[in-house]
Amino acid sequence: MGNNKLILSEDGSHTLYSENFGTSYHSTHGAITESLHVFIEAGLKPLINKLKSIRILEMGFGTGLNPLLSYIEAEKHEQKMEYLGYEAYPISFDESQKLNYIELLKDNSLKEIFDKMHQSDSRSQILLGTHFYFEKIYDQIENIDQSLKFDLIYYDAFGPGTQEELWNQKSTDRMAQLLSVNGVLITYCAQGQFKRNLKSSGFEVEGLAGPPGKREITRAIKTK
Repeated sequence: MGNNKLILSEDGSHTLYSENFGTSYHSTHGAITESLHVFIEAGLKPLINKLKSIRILEMGFGTGLNPLLSYIEAEKHEQKMEYLGYEAYPISFDESQKLNYIELLKDNSLKEIFDKMHQSDSRSQILLGTHFYFEKIYDQIENIDQSLKFDLIYYDAFGPGTQEELWNQKSTDRMAQLLSVNGVLITYCAQGQFKRNLKSSGFEVEGLAGPPGKREITRAIKTK
């Protein structure tokens, strides 16, 4: 499996441990539990049916768990979503096949969707199901087109102790530029300096209760 090691998190779902970065892709207390709590419940669901289309940017496509869970919500609520994931260090298709998300989500029809997410070409948008427009770009987030606008950012990069450059003031300024007014940035990270950077970039920042193993997560709203 290359430089990633398959591990079982406490809720029974898989995550990967990056040998290169010395950290796991998800919480070891529960990969699916964390993604649902942070990105779906606190990030995506409050926007569903409020917007004609929800434009999502993810910093760190990773294992593809967050877009898979987002796809489920899009189809369930008949909500148009446009997802763009940026990933500088993609996992292999073989690695994606070892993950047990489809089994735990108990919907075999999701396998085709999940496989297409991992097999699609970089910079090629595809329609999955009837409501979910999916695109991934294998590149550094620093190279993103700054004229793009999103309603929601899943900020799911490796943590500040691992990729410090993705949590500094320059990065939060970049995220503010990419969000529409009233757009939301949601992340598992509650580091004090990161939250101060968000405030300096013009965000209204709030701490929310975290998933198992984490006291707090961060939601930030671009107010102007």
